[in-house]
Order: sequence, then C-alpha cells, then structure tokens
Amino acid sequence: MPSSESFPGLHAWLETPLGGYVMAWEKARFDTLVADIFGYNAAQLGLPEFDLLQTNRMPFRFRAGAGKVQVELDYAALPFAAASLDLVVLPHVLEFAANPHQVLREVERVLVPEGHVVIAGFNPLSLFGMKRLLAREACAYPWHGQYLSLRRIKDWLALLSFEANCQASGCYVPAMEQQKWIERLAFMDAAGDRWWPIGGGVYIIHAIKRVQGMRLIMPKWERKAAARALAPLIQKTGSRKGRPQTTLVEKDFGRD
Repeated sequence: MPSSESFPGLHAWLETPLGGYVMAWEKARFDTLVADIFGYNAAQLGLPEFDLLQTNRMPFRFRAGAGKVQVELDYAALPFAAASLDLVVLPHVLEFAANPHQVLREVERVLVPEGHVVIAGFNPLSLFGMKRLLAREACAYPWHGQYLSLRRIKDWLALLSFEANCQASGCYVPAMEQQKWIERLAFMDAAGDRWWPIGGGVYIIHAIKRVQGMRLIMPKWERKAAARALAPLIQKTGSRKGRPQTTLVEKDFGRD
C-alpha cells in the first residue's frame, strides 16, 4: 500500500454521521464542477469508495490509488505520461501525503495544457481545524492529517502555473459524531456561507493549468478562401476606358 495513501481509516470514518455529512457536501460539489469539463482522460486519485467523476462525460475515466481502484500507484510518482490527462480530482490526498507539493508537481506534469485539477481538503481555519488541534494525541482519522489552508494551496498552484478558477467552502457544523447534533446545528451551514465563507470545515478548489506563449496559428489558405468567398460583396473600383472593371479582391490576387 502506498505510504501516501489518503484516508488511512476511511471505511470506519465514512460510516459515521460526520463522515457522511462531509462526503455528501463534497460529492454534490464535485458533481457540479466536473460535469462541464471536457476532454478524453480523467483520473480520480484517492477515495475510491465514491465515484467523483460520475457526472463527467470524458470517454475514459478511472480511479487510482489504493483499495478498489483500476490503477494502484504512489501519488508522488504517478505512472502516467506527461500531458496525458485532461482532468485530475484530488479528494483529501494532499493533507495525508508525505510530500503534498510533490503530489501537485506530478499532477501538473501529467495534465495537458489547459487541463483541470479539482482539490478537496480539510480547512485548518475552521471548527474542524480546532478539533484536529485538540485530538492530535489520539491520531484518529481524520484528525492526524496535515491540514493545508486554502491560501497555501492557491500559492502552490500559482507556482506551478495553475490559475484558480473557483472555490467553495462548506460543512460549518462543529465536528460532532452524533447525528442528532448535526441535524440540530444544520442552520450553521446557511449562516456560514453568508457570514463566514472561508470558515467551512472542508473546501474545494478548481484550477486550470496555463502554459505561457501558446497561440493558435491558422493556415494562410483559410484566409485566402475567406477572401474569395467575400468577393461578390465588395464594391467595384472605378473603371478605365477599354478595360473591364475589377474588384478589390481581384487586385489583391493579381488579376488586374
């Protein structure tokens, strides 16, 4: 099993009310974000229990990491060719990776120019982050991870030439395991979105890989064909005695 596997205690935690509450919010956001991302190849790294590419329409989609996946791998050394993937989703991989920045470098390498990455993580500047500080000694999932702030993630993405496209934060309810308290405090989600939008327990960010200096070069024959197609619409120039009138386009192509 790769040492950088995310969610070491995934199965047990996802069965708790708190785990279900978090993943319900994230699944809805992933479904919305990836639905309109187009290309050919999409990969989900980590969290194989959930199909976070379900709404995406790329012809080849797969889950990788450890567990019930199509490809087992080390997140810090992805076994994919450079510029071979159009979309990569990273649900809670970075906070449990030994070298999260290296994971992002690998993602940048395997993405095509203008490729997309969608990242989900736990927010250290939240009630979840406070619970992590209090539960550090216990080392129970998911409180033992290295929580990365949204600001740090955006800085790393910028260094790797990614452009942040959109972001969202959610799950403002305190990290309580009892279902009844999660339901009673559900009003905090609406209040948090309005009054404390950066303080959700989890966040999701979508970024695009930008490559400087790229531009589309059109063949010259297309411009000539377009000019010929417009010829009947161009007014004729003045004529001289004994010679037929010519259009501006005919002059351009040496017909005069």
